[in-house]
Amino acid sequence: MATDEQIEVVLFDIGGVLARFAGLEVLQELTGAASELDVSARWLMSPWVRKFESGGCSDEEFSAGIVEEWNLPYTAEEFLEVFPTWLDPPFAGGLELLAEASEHVGVGCLSNTNSLQWRGMISHWPHAGYFKHRFLSFELGAVKPDAAIFARVIERLPVPPGRVLFLDDVALNVEGARAAGLRSEQTVGVAAARAVLDGRGLLG
Repeated sequence: MATDEQIEVVLFDIGGVLARFAGLEVLQELTGAASELDVSARWLMSPWVRKFESGGCSDEEFSAGIVEEWNLPYTAEEFLEVFPTWLDPPFAGGLELLAEASEHVGVGCLSNTNSLQWRGMISHWPHAGYFKHRFLSFELGAVKPDAAIFARVIERLPVPPGRVLFLDDVALNVEGARAAGLRSEQTVGVAAARAVLDGRGLLG
């Protein structure tokens, strides 16, 4: 097992760590779910979400499928307009954290995302310029927490998995990463991510 000092790459999840996925709050209200945690689990394992975020269907197919699956009060066309707005702008302090970390380790992202949100929003954030290692589910053809996505990430990384630290807000994803041999911590928001990196001496 690698020591903290041997960590060479830090991979950040995007939604939940660098920005808030506001769609969970919207879905909780629309479905009457007891908590955002319940909605999060259902969203993570939704057949249409998994298919779309692994690049397995078109925008239009996803929109029609998710509206039907969740019985949402939108037409498929309306949902295509609404969905990209469900990811909030980046949290304050995230850009500075990426800049600091990049002075000491390789920085990247490992995120369940899709072409709509990546091309329409995330790729335009200044944060994207710090992602030396970019792992996006819709490009990899697999989604977290499945073993396949971590295997594909490990194949593409220039360092052994034990020298990679992955930060994600979802416990299932953290468990999946650890099972694959990555080092991983559950962090929600920028402050928590900073605390983990600082505690491991990865910010200088």
